[in-house]
Amino acid sequence: MIRIITIEREYGSGAAAIAKKLSDQLGWTLWDRAITCEIARQLKCDVKSVEQREERPDPTFYRLVKIFMRGSYEESLQGGGRLELLDAEHLAQIFENIVTGIADRGDCIIIGRGSPWFLRNRDDTLRVFIYAPPEEKLRRLKAVGKSEREAEDLIQSVDRERAAFVKKYYGANWPERSLYHLMINSEPGDDAVIKMILTEMDLLNSKAGLPAGSSASQHLSR
Repeated sequence: MIRIITIEREYGSGAAAIAKKLSDQLGWTLWDRAITCEIARQLKCDVKSVEQREERPDPTFYRLVKIFMRGSYEESLQGGGRLELLDAEHLAQIFENIVTGIADRGDCIIIGRGSPWFLRNRDDTLRVFIYAPPEEKLRRLKAVGKSEREAEDLIQSVDRERAAFVKKYYGANWPERSLYHLMINSEPGDDAVIKMILTEMDLLNSKAGLPAGSSASQHLSR
């Protein structure tokens, strides 16, 4: 039975808003910024510092400071370690620990952070990729207050950084099509995307031997 949905996305495709609506409809926990907050809590640093490093590769393959590290990053913190030790490679490792822990709780939607890759072998996970044409992403970003120039710059840069992060730290292409059950264009609208996700969820549950309509169908009528 599907108990986890991972959502990877192109920047500006509206995935965050879609995931929020879907989590409300299913009554499941949404893990997006909450993952950032959990990382900050575990590492005893501020959320903004984590956000600046998420899904972005470091400018050098290994930061020189690692030469002086002994033991785990958490141990270095306890010994007075400084925030600059929080690099993308450490985040890549922490993502896996946190994402797999969240998945074990079930009934959740996880956005990004390598979750489709980490959970690729779980039968209880529906993996979705949401994308959109450039003009649709531009429209969505302008609707939430971005200027046209800022939106265009973000559309170009954010996904490029995500692809570089995934390639460098997980050795995979982004997006890796074979990971996903669904790759959905969000241009038809949020409700249409949610309907497709719930339909796929129901199909996977039926394939697993659950009665037809035991999962998603009941939510489509709400």
